[in-house]
Amino acid sequence: MKNQVQLITYVDRLSGGGLKDLRALLAGPLQGVFGGIHLLPFFYPIDGADAGFDPVDHTQVDPRLGDWSDIRALTEDLDVMADVIVNHMSADSPQFKDFSARGAASPFNGLFLTLDRVFPGGATEAGLLKVYRPRPGLPLTYAMLSNGEKRILWTTFTSQQVDIDVTHAEGKAYLTSILRALAGSGIRMVRLDAVGYAIKKPGDSCFMMPETFAFIDQFAAEARALGIEVLVEIHAYYRRQIEIAARVDWVYDFALPPLALHALMTGRSDALKAWIAVRPTNALTVLDTHDGIGIIDIGADAADRAGSPGLVPPAELDQLVEWIHANSGGQSRQATGAAASNLDLYQVNCTFYDALGRDDEAYLAARALQFFLPGVPQVYYVGLLAGANDMALLERSQVGRDINRHHYTPEEVASELQRPVVRRLIDLIRLRNGHPAFQGRFELLPGASHELNLRWTSEDGQWVVLHLDLRARTHVIRCSEVVAA
Repeated sequence: MKNQVQLITYVDRLSGGGLKDLRALLAGPLQGVFGGIHLLPFFYPIDGADAGFDPVDHTQVDPRLGDWSDIRALTEDLDVMADVIVNHMSADSPQFKDFSARGAASPFNGLFLTLDRVFPGGATEAGLLKVYRPRPGLPLTYAMLSNGEKRILWTTFTSQQVDIDVTHAEGKAYLTSILRALAGSGIRMVRLDAVGYAIKKPGDSCFMMPETFAFIDQFAAEARALGIEVLVEIHAYYRRQIEIAARVDWVYDFALPPLALHALMTGRSDALKAWIAVRPTNALTVLDTHDGIGIIDIGADAADRAGSPGLVPPAELDQLVEWIHANSGGQSRQATGAAASNLDLYQVNCTFYDALGRDDEAYLAARALQFFLPGVPQVYYVGLLAGANDMALLERSQVGRDINRHHYTPEEVASELQRPVVRRLIDLIRLRNGHPAFQGRFELLPGASHELNLRWTSEDGQWVVLHLDLRARTHVIRCSEVVAA
């Protein structure tokens, strides 16, 4: 993976059109800004129950966006990452429809997980309560199949996303077909979406178990044989993230967004410094993605009854959530938890810019921090444009995460790119991509409790230093040379 800033985006929500339009934007106003791009699901259809994360056909580009030739054209200019949705398939997929119509006679019987497939000896209350849940309720959906059978389907996320048995012959063939389609189009990086839930085992958490690691190892080996690197997406207790990072190519630094906000809220660097001392460096650093701002990633281990402490004490974590709600004028509260469907108990739904009260200096300080930490930075398309919460979209969809999934028109993009905060952010991106010191050695330098000082030095003596004043919410960058914008 190239050590340059990447863009995370939906094809249509930034370009206002399809893949050709996105490529034109990246070759025009955003030329040379990004070294890579993570395309959020572009498979058919992009507008299902979960914004493309429930594809009917994972090997078909949604024709409204283009086709595989358009993907290949994009890979000629940039490193391109795509999602592999390993945990589930759409209830509208041909495979599930065949199973629904034919039951035991279907070749896909056994591909889709039901309650009795996961608990063949029968489920107990204790067994079900052990299952780790990212949202309220059980991972089960009562369904009447088209052949008249009544079944209880295993559905970790929504009733339209039916979990599959990734160890079943048809499950293996399905995932292999996705990898081959992506590799054939020139994609060299994939993100394993929801992979932590991919293996089910009666009497266990069904989340990041030893068997899950074994599956990730096997899948990653298959991907590498096709020339593809693998990013694992897991929201979890921070020490578990460290353990996961030791086993995979890349992980997200999901602790960074809430820790950056916590530091800017409190004016203290202690929690950030503690994380910098132990965090994995094979990380993609983010402040925002298509999901919410993670809270579980810096809190105590919810799975440990003994109470393994988090990076931030519970009272300060509660204060942080309320601070985000206050900064956003209460908008994030309307999009989070019981206030909106598609619940995520561990996330606050809000744009990062609004989480900071639209404070340009604080926002750019947070971005500078992101770019200076070891790893490969990714910038979400709404964050690139310092976007505000989309309350109209939230009202229409009643899906909390849509507050941070605005559909930009080409005219909006052109206008937003002229804002001073956006222009300064792009200058920061160019500095991160172009200064040779970022290919060298990282140091956390001494400083006061309200300061953070980070330095990079290359082998030939080039250097760049970031000074963050967390109380003032400002930053200063000094470097050995000026990198042209």
